[in-house]
Amino acid sequence: MRIHPLSDVQSEAIGEQTSVWQYCVILPKARIGCNCNICAHVLIENDVVIGNNVTVKSGVQIWDGVTIEDDVFIGPNVTFTNDLVPRSKQYPACFLKTRVKKGASVGANATIVAGHCIGSYALVGAGSVVTKDVPDYTVWYGNPAVCVGTITKEGVMIKIDKLNNVNGGGGKILLSHSFQLCLLWSLRNIGINNNDYV
Repeated sequence: MRIHPLSDVQSEAIGEQTSVWQYCVILPKARIGCNCNICAHVLIENDVVIGNNVTVKSGVQIWDGVTIEDDVFIGPNVTFTNDLVPRSKQYPACFLKTRVKKGASVGANATIVAGHCIGSYALVGAGSVVTKDVPDYTVWYGNPAVCVGTITKEGVMIKIDKLNNVNGGGGKILLSHSFQLCLLWSLRNIGINNNDYV
């Protein structure tokens, strides 16, 4: 474990070969796995779990209720929230839970509204605002974020304009018929209707 002397690390639950850079604040009950890179100017609250091989770029605040699984990339200045109706000096009985699943990537300046799950190996584009759950292996961007395609574990993206109303939809689907049916069923369960609109 490498902790920069200009950081304030109060937690002892930090795995081997994890680096914490300058001006980070990590509260006492936070748990962070092995081989992570916590870049400068990151705040991690108490009720936070971060898995192994996670990269958290500069300027990120990870509030109570957030779980980040193994192999996740969190881009610079990503914003997590944990209270849908925040008020000064008023706290909910418990904060909403947000999960970023294994291998997912969240681009710079994206906002993840509290209470949602980013699926395994999913990609959230820079500047997007996530207002619903993101299924595994899908690509989302925009404000509010919409599904614009799929992505493989290796990071190969397949754009599927037909699945939503981005640019009018109607693009060619490049997937097998059985996979299309499975994907359409999954997306309809999270808010895309039979007319292919979000």
